[in-house]
Amino acid sequence: MTTVTQTAPPAPPLAGAATFYPETDGEPLPDGERQAPLYQEIVPALAMQYRGQPRTRVNGNTFIYYAENDLNLRVSPDCYVAFDVDVDIIETHNSYRIWAVGKPPDFVLEIASESTAQYDITEKRRLYAQIGIREYWRFDATGGDFYHAPLVGEYLGADGEYHRIAVAPDAAGRPCGYSPTLGLLLCWDNSRLRFYDPSTGEWLRNFAEERAYAAAERAARAAAEARVAELEAELRRLRGN
Repeated sequence: MTTVTQTAPPAPPLAGAATFYPETDGEPLPDGERQAPLYQEIVPALAMQYRGQPRTRVNGNTFIYYAENDLNLRVSPDCYVAFDVDVDIIETHNSYRIWAVGKPPDFVLEIASESTAQYDITEKRRLYAQIGIREYWRFDATGGDFYHAPLVGEYLGADGEYHRIAVAPDAAGRPCGYSPTLGLLLCWDNSRLRFYDPSTGEWLRNFAEERAYAAAERAARAAAEARVAELEAELRRLRGN
């Protein structure tokens, strides 16, 4: 079986030292300015969703090494989710080493860009299947200029090949597909990728939305407490009379 490798040249190990695993490839991201806002919304939304699960790791734009002692064999997804893993091992190494963690991530998502789209749907797709990524999703903010579809989800079958997850318009016309791995609905919504939790009936919030929601909750709580204080004061006045 042919192994697909990253195109960026690996950093050489120091002479006489243990194998060095670089945290970045040192290469600029040509589409970083366009991808960054999307990445900064998607990864935090999923991180907040699973923040109460200590054995779940959500991250992205970091290296996943899949062959011990070979610096060439690494890949960097835009977002990954790994369930039932020792998070301390990942944080200690500052990278995801499959042989140390004991399993690959369960879910991977790529964000389309002009410079990476072809790689994402060919070599990278084959690589993710080879290393055993259970679900592979691709999100195209343009609506399909790069991936030929706004949203594509695939699951890894028993045959070692990826098979499409159904994506269809919801009642609002948004292309949506259900991720069994995450237990969430992924929806392309006006160039945004949004996640819906069927178990709670709520959309996942990004950082800005979470801050606004928390601020609204604090304001409502303060207003309720002020109203209770007013009623208690009125009750004391009436009792005094």
